[in-house]
Amino acid sequence: MPSRKFADGEVVRGRWPGSSLYYEVEVLSHDSNSQLYNVKYKDGTELELKESDIKPLTSFRQRKSGSTSSSPSRRRGSRSRSRSRSPGRPPKGSRPSVSASHQADIKEAKKEARKEILEVKLTPLVLKPFGNSINRYNGEPEHIERNDIPHKNTQEKFPLSQESSYIPTQYRLHPRREEVKLKEIDSKEEKLVTKGPTSLRTFEVTATQQKDLEFGGVPGVFLIMLGLPAFLFLLLLMCKQEEPSLLNFPPPLPALYDLWETRVFGAYLLWFFLQALFYLLPIGKVVEGTPLTDGRRLKYRLNGFYAFILTSVLVGASFFWDVELYYVYSHFLQCALAATVFSVVLSVYLYARALKAPRDELSPASSGNAVYDFFIGRELNPRIGTFDLKYFCELRPGLIGWVLINLVMLLAEMKLQHRTVPSLAMILVNSFQLLYVVDALWNEEALLTTMDIIHDGFGFMLAFGDLVWVPFIYSFQAFYLVSHPNELSWPMASLIIALKLCGFVIFRCANSQKNAFRKNPTDPKLAHLKTIHTSTGKNLLVSGWWGFVRHPNYLGDLIMALAWSLPCGFNHILPYFYVIYFTILLVHREARDERHCRKKYGLAWEKYCQRVPYRIFPYIY
Repeated sequence: MPSRKFADGEVVRGRWPGSSLYYEVEVLSHDSNSQLYNVKYKDGTELELKESDIKPLTSFRQRKSGSTSSSPSRRRGSRSRSRSRSPGRPPKGSRPSVSASHQADIKEAKKEARKEILEVKLTPLVLKPFGNSINRYNGEPEHIERNDIPHKNTQEKFPLSQESSYIPTQYRLHPRREEVKLKEIDSKEEKLVTKGPTSLRTFEVTATQQKDLEFGGVPGVFLIMLGLPAFLFLLLLMCKQEEPSLLNFPPPLPALYDLWETRVFGAYLLWFFLQALFYLLPIGKVVEGTPLTDGRRLKYRLNGFYAFILTSVLVGASFFWDVELYYVYSHFLQCALAATVFSVVLSVYLYARALKAPRDELSPASSGNAVYDFFIGRELNPRIGTFDLKYFCELRPGLIGWVLINLVMLLAEMKLQHRTVPSLAMILVNSFQLLYVVDALWNEEALLTTMDIIHDGFGFMLAFGDLVWVPFIYSFQAFYLVSHPNELSWPMASLIIALKLCGFVIFRCANSQKNAFRKNPTDPKLAHLKTIHTSTGKNLLVSGWWGFVRHPNYLGDLIMALAWSLPCGFNHILPYFYVIYFTILLVHREARDERHCRKKYGLAWEKYCQRVPYRIFPYIY
């Protein structure tokens, strides 16, 4: 087997394909079969190069003139490009005569070179810092091959901070010489890239997204928007029946005027704006979200837990003021309709304002199609001043409203069933779901790294989901127990509690480990975790909870969902609708995560899938 010339981790000069330009690269690995080196440029590009295309640092001298030409992936805004002669072209005046066939070969080679240059220039790539480019287990190399070439000292690494910008230095084997024909090609390329009001990057992103519409595309989202509200009301009507049965589907439908009450809609508006007032209170710490496409980081105030405390105080005061909370149960369908109407009106407003939003403020999921963008959300972070509409709706009105509805159902059970204390089943449902909501509000900052915040816009999908689906479907077990009591034994209750705690431990520990790693990957407490490095500069966890399955938080979520439904007994499938729906939701979301990460991380994601083959459930691919 031939010996290697360059070692893993060594900093060398690599030739950019189709040119005679050499750039600083780091050797990542070597394939002994193909004899190709996998190298990484400073902008994050990974390529496979032959050994003949790699030179030691000492083989070059840096150009004296301060060139502003771009790196292998062209920097934005640059309108000049360094030109080099073909590697096989001799100096002018000393060119020997060649045959016609050889001239044809030269022309063909130039054509290929121009093609590669065009592809390079038309690929918009955001340059990123280079640091931490070797696969490591939090500091220790995962695999190092030894040879006779000593490693370079640390000064030859790339000591760029994550905030520093990268200005590349070019090296070449031949003297620099401008070529008129290539300059003409550049001129045409510049016009192609800069022509029109939008950039080529915008065109490429839009074209890609139009091909990758989710949820069944435009027909799918149209059916979802019509079907979800109707399905919600059918489900609630079935639950109110004394003997719910799938054979009696659909249940008797009330008249539309019986479902609408202006007073109920006013009460819902009061609830929404009360939570908005709590959101605006200057209490709680302010944190920054993930970087946007333009580098900005929006600020968010974390006071969801304080809003929950204030709401609890007001609910406690309502008992002192003899406010009849049973009214919410007796007008439950009217409350659901009021929330649905409000979510639709909010979605129309969000789409209308997004039509005037700049392109760089739109969601990566938006497509340009009116129906699809109305559903998925066109604007990524719609704000009125500092009031972030999406972030507010994610946790406040719906999630806190869910707890309030559960409490109302507990009181309604006591009143309708003439109980002095609530049933054990109702207590378990209320306690389990209260713990879930308090945990979400206490760990509010974790929301900022979810797909809902960083990828999806704010449209009907999230507006209806946050304001209607969460409070009125997630409280379905408590709503069911009001009309269909289930006497639960203590041994059975103990098993259900153990199952709930098991799911909660998996859910909370997995999320805490993920959030701690995202905040500070170099934390000594995380030094035992193994990672796979990616070309984006980020690492993928392959040990701890995240080495067990790819989404341990989803696994914990599903276990808790089952624990919420078990107190309702086994007389009907209705209380288990949430478990069925939630399984479908998380499997679909896992598939979305999979596509997104495969596109973002490339080969690193393939390695990750080999290390962690199971998706949500152990031993199930």
